[in-house]
Amino acid sequence: MVASAPAISRRDRLVVWAGPGPASSVTAVRLVRFALAELGPSYRPLGERELVSRVVAELDGVEVSGAFSWMSLPGGPVPYDDAGGPEVGWLGGAAEGEVAALLAGHAPDSYAVPGVAGVRRWAGVRIGGELAAVAADAWSAPSVGLLAGVATVASRRGRGLAERVCRWVSRELVAEHGRAALMVDDDNAAALSVYGRIGYVRRPVLAAHVAA
Repeated sequence: MVASAPAISRRDRLVVWAGPGPASSVTAVRLVRFALAELGPSYRPLGERELVSRVVAELDGVEVSGAFSWMSLPGGPVPYDDAGGPEVGWLGGAAEGEVAALLAGHAPDSYAVPGVAGVRRWAGVRIGGELAAVAADAWSAPSVGLLAGVATVASRRGRGLAERVCRWVSRELVAEHGRAALMVDDDNAAALSVYGRIGYVRRPVLAAHVAA
C-alpha cells in the first residue's frame, strides 16, 4: 500500500508499506510506480528499509536519499514531573523570532522552523529569561502528533532541557492525538537516547527520490 503525504518535513512523501510475503512487496513496487506517474517526481518513497531498497532496485531513476529512523510513542500517560525543573509551555506567536534565532544558531539543519507550512506551534523553556530549548508540534495528523524542531542552546546542553521539553510536548501530543511520533537521524546518538528514555520505539526507515 502507498499513501501520499504532501509537504511533510518539507518534502512530498510517498509512504509505502507491505505485508509479509514476496507478493505484497511486488504489489507495493507496482503501486509506487503508479503513484509516481500520477503524482509527479517530487514525491519521495519512504518506508521500511528492505522494502524501499527493493523499490530503488526495481524502478529506473529512483535513488536512495538517506537512512534514518521513525520513532513512535504508543498511547498512554507520558511521565513528566511538573516540579522537576524549569517550566515548559507553549510559546506565543511573539516568540517566533526567538525560536528562529535559536534554530539558526544552534540547529541550522532543522526541518521545522517558524513560518513553514504544517509547523503548528512551539514549546520552550526559559533560563533567566532567555529561551534555552524548544520543540515543535509540526505536521501532526488527527491520529498522531509529530514532534519536531528539537533544539537547545549550545551553552545549555547537558542539563536535560531537551528531554524536559520533549517529554512535555509528547504528553500534550498524546493527550490530543492518542499517540506521538518523530523522525530522527540515525547518527544523532544523543537524540536517540533522549527519545528512548521517554518511551519512543525505533523503526529504521529509508527514503528515496526520483533523480533529476
